[in-house]
Amino acid sequence: MNSPHSNGRSHSAPLRLGAVAVLAALATATVPAGAASAGTAHRGERGRLVSAQLTATLDTEQDVATALTAARYDAGAVRYGVDSYRLEYRTVDPAGRPITASGLLVLPRGGAHELRTVSFTHGTASYRGDAPSTTAKPGFVTGPALSYASAGFAAVAPDYLGLGTGPGTHPWMDVPSETTAALDMLRAARAFVPGTGRTLGHDVLVTGFSQGASAAMGLARALQAGDDRWFRLRALAPVSGGYAFRDAELPALLDGSLEPKSSALYAAYLLVAWNRLHHLYDAPGEVFRAPYDTTVEALFDGSHTGPELFAGTPGTIGELLTPRGLAMLRHPTGRFGEALRVADGTCDWAPRVPVRLYAAEADEQAADANTDHCEAALRSHGTDPEVVDLGTPDFAGSRHLGSNVAATAAVVRWFSALG
Repeated sequence: MNSPHSNGRSHSAPLRLGAVAVLAALATATVPAGAASAGTAHRGERGRLVSAQLTATLDTEQDVATALTAARYDAGAVRYGVDSYRLEYRTVDPAGRPITASGLLVLPRGGAHELRTVSFTHGTASYRGDAPSTTAKPGFVTGPALSYASAGFAAVAPDYLGLGTGPGTHPWMDVPSETTAALDMLRAARAFVPGTGRTLGHDVLVTGFSQGASAAMGLARALQAGDDRWFRLRALAPVSGGYAFRDAELPALLDGSLEPKSSALYAAYLLVAWNRLHHLYDAPGEVFRAPYDTTVEALFDGSHTGPELFAGTPGTIGELLTPRGLAMLRHPTGRFGEALRVADGTCDWAPRVPVRLYAAEADEQAADANTDHCEAALRSHGTDPEVVDLGTPDFAGSRHLGSNVAATAAVVRWFSALG
C-alpha cells in the first residue's frame, strides 16, 4: 500500500495519494507505435506498443543524484543520467478482454548496449495521476525507477490497469491483472528500446513495494513458468508486501494493530474494488455506514486525489463499516473468500532464483506477519529466501513508506552485484 501524499504498510502508504512523483515533463514528442484501437486487440497483441512519449531527461549523473536526494532516496548507486518515457500498450483486463495500460520506462544515458531489466511494481494508488508514468516530478513513486536506471538498468514500472492513462477503474490487489499488466509492459518496453539504440537482454530482476510486492511475486512466477519466450527471471526482491490478507493483514486491521486511518482506507478500497470484480454486495449500505454508503464508491473512481480520499473517509474501520461489513472481513466466505485465496497464494511456489524479502520492523500498514507467512510458504516449497530486516526507516512519519526508500538503496546494490 503506498504513496506519501495521501497518508498511510501493507499495500501502500496510508493513501496520502496525492503528490507522489515522477520527472517533470521536459519533452512531449509522441511516437506512435500501434494502430488499432484497444477494442480491436486480441491476445496475440498483448504487449504491443501503442505510443511512447519522452516525459523527462536528467542529462547527467549529478542531475539524477540531486533529484533523488531531494526525494530522500539514496544516490550512492547513481552512475548515469536518464531518459524517462511514458509507454501505452495493449494488455487484457481481469476478464481477459483487450484494454490499454500505461507505464514508466526509464533508461540510462550510458552504460551497456544490451541492458538488464528491473521491473518495479509500485504500491497502492487510487488517483490515476499518482501512477509512475503520470506523477508530476521526481519523488516517492518514481524514486525506485530513477535509482535502477541511473545505476545502468532499464527500469520498467507499470501503472497497472485503470491508473496512469489507462481507461476504467483500478482493480486493486487483483494479482492476476497486475501480473498481466506487468508482463505486457515488459513486452512493450522491449519493442520500444531498440529505437533508442539499445536492446533489452533476457534477464529480469523483479522487485515491488507493498501492493507491488504481491504483483512482483505474480510476475516472477509467470516469468519462471515461461509465460514470455524472451524474458527470464533472474532474481526476486519484494518489499513490505501484504501477502497474507486472510491470516495476517485483515486480523491486524481489525484488532487495531495497524494505523487506524490507513486501515479504514484499505478496507474501503478492498471492498469497493473487489465488489466491482467479484460482486460482494448488492448495495453499498450493506457494508458501509451512512453517510459513507452514498459517497465511498465514487471516491475510488480514479479521479479523486489523496487529500480528497482522506477528507471523505472516517478515521477508523468501526466508523466506516456496518456489522455485516466487519463480519465479511473477520470471516471471509463465498466469492470474497475465494478471491482472498488467489491474492494470498502469491508466495505458494518455488522460485529457482535468489530471493530476498525486505520488511521494516513494526510496519504500521503491512502487518509484519505478512512476511512471516510468505517466508514460510516459500520454505514449504524448498526455497530458501533471505529475509532482510530494514529496521525502522522513516519517510513522512511512516515506516511503511520508509521501507520503500531503504529497500531501494539495498536492492539496487544487490541487483548490481548479481552480474
